[in-house]
Amino acid sequence: MGIIRGTRAATQAVRSYIRSAPGTYIWLAILFVTTVAMHHMSPEFENDFLRQRSTNIHELSHNPVRVLISSAFWIDGGSWLPYAVLYTLFHATAERWLGTARWLAVAAGAHVMATLISEGVLALAIHHGAAPQSSAKTLDVGVSYALAGVVAVLTYRVPKPWRYAYLLIVLAVYGTPLITGRTFTDLGHFASVLIGLACYPLTRSAVRPAPGPGSRRPVKRSRTP
Repeated sequence: MGIIRGTRAATQAVRSYIRSAPGTYIWLAILFVTTVAMHHMSPEFENDFLRQRSTNIHELSHNPVRVLISSAFWIDGGSWLPYAVLYTLFHATAERWLGTARWLAVAAGAHVMATLISEGVLALAIHHGAAPQSSAKTLDVGVSYALAGVVAVLTYRVPKPWRYAYLLIVLAVYGTPLITGRTFTDLGHFASVLIGLACYPLTRSAVRPAPGPGSRRPVKRSRTP
């Protein structure tokens, strides 16, 4: 009986957690379906299929709204499970803290603006001969820009003094590839981090965790007038 009760309690806790972050887990469920579908495609068809949903320069020039939306629901190869872990750690935490609407604003803002920034820089590079013309049709799908933005905005949820250590880690994780690799995807990731940090106004009325040692800040901020 004890095992059954423990299992029921654990199941109920999981269900409650999922219900507390509906946007995160609906998105994750869609990614699961699209990932399974992609694994049943032939390599040739998969490449063409994803390219039509890529936020590359060619597709953004012809179908900007469609590809900005559709690209957020496909994973460029790999396993779905790591995304389930990352979504639970970061997206679900941010959605429970900010609420679904503000979490979605951060994720969508990072996804869209970082895409436009990175592809805009790539277009300039092509124009000036620093990148080949074929780069205009590169494969570019995935959810990493939105994730980077949400990882960054969670800086404001971490109590001081641990907040500064968290921020340094985030900047190192996303800044080092930009310095060493200097690809347009690396630029997009770092731009997403800056966009997430710029979303501070959306966090001002969010419930905050208990302050760290030595801090006298309140657990919850009052709403700004």
